[in-house]
Amino acid sequence: MDSPPELNPAQEEVLAQLGASREERPRFDAALRHQLRRELEEGLEPLIEEIDPKDLMFVSKHLLGRVMGCERRFLAEDDEEFEWSVPIARGTIAHKAIELSIHWRREPEPLVLVDESISRLAEGVDGLADWLQTCTEVERAELRAEANDRVVKFLECWPPLKTQWRPVTESRLRLEIHDRIVLSGKVDLALGQATGDLAGKVLIDLKTGGFSPQHLDDLRFYALMEAVRLGTPPRRLATYYLDQGRFLPEDVTEDLLFSTVARVVDGCTKIIEVRRREGEPSTAPGPACRWCVAKHNCEVGQRYLSDGEETGLGDGW
Repeated sequence: MDSPPELNPAQEEVLAQLGASREERPRFDAALRHQLRRELEEGLEPLIEEIDPKDLMFVSKHLLGRVMGCERRFLAEDDEEFEWSVPIARGTIAHKAIELSIHWRREPEPLVLVDESISRLAEGVDGLADWLQTCTEVERAELRAEANDRVVKFLECWPPLKTQWRPVTESRLRLEIHDRIVLSGKVDLALGQATGDLAGKVLIDLKTGGFSPQHLDDLRFYALMEAVRLGTPPRRLATYYLDQGRFLPEDVTEDLLFSTVARVVDGCTKIIEVRRREGEPSTAPGPACRWCVAKHNCEVGQRYLSDGEETGLGDGW
């Protein structure tokens, strides 16, 4: 019988951060899911008349993060037609490769996993498949290199994911309010499960770059949807920075979930108000000015960049 692989310090830290004995896991009242949904419904009810009865308002963590930041950038990105590119596609490819690595019977080789992921996703019928079938050789080479970098770092820093941990990548969550507002998203990685009212699941976001306060809000948004869906919230949230081999963990509490409800209500309200374009949008200069689609027509953003005040800001996959 093969002996278990020896773990490096980074992999040992992952186990220490994510593991918990039964006695350390919190319990949550079964009525919590109903209280959270009721507060969402009451807070979002005034917005229903603003939404076309024939339409749905889809709200993601990215949309909330954008509208809570710079309104000028939010509107500029609203007007941009979505197009697949290497920076957008690399996360999907990397996640697919990590998913394959969980069930791979041989020693996982990152480039093999990446190539297999590109091949599989190119067989689809969505926009990503179309882009993968028509992208240039240079774009494909860049995509392969950047996705490989993420997969290598993940396999270096994380211990092999055992099937008994119930690992799930790209886990979809959806919550409909008043049949008009849809909260939706995909969790990078979920591990564990709830046992009755005993929390056991951990939700993980994998990032490159450095810390941004929005990273905390992203996972709280997912925790809220999971709590309403299942009744028992996840016990812990963890942003993992691959470039640094570092965790940013946060335990889930009732207070955290109710504060997230308030943020979702405020964010949805602001989305509708800003999209009315009744006033001058606010501008919030920061590191994101570097890749803002409106930077060439934004004096505030150009001044921020020319002053050399930009600092590193972590990105997603």
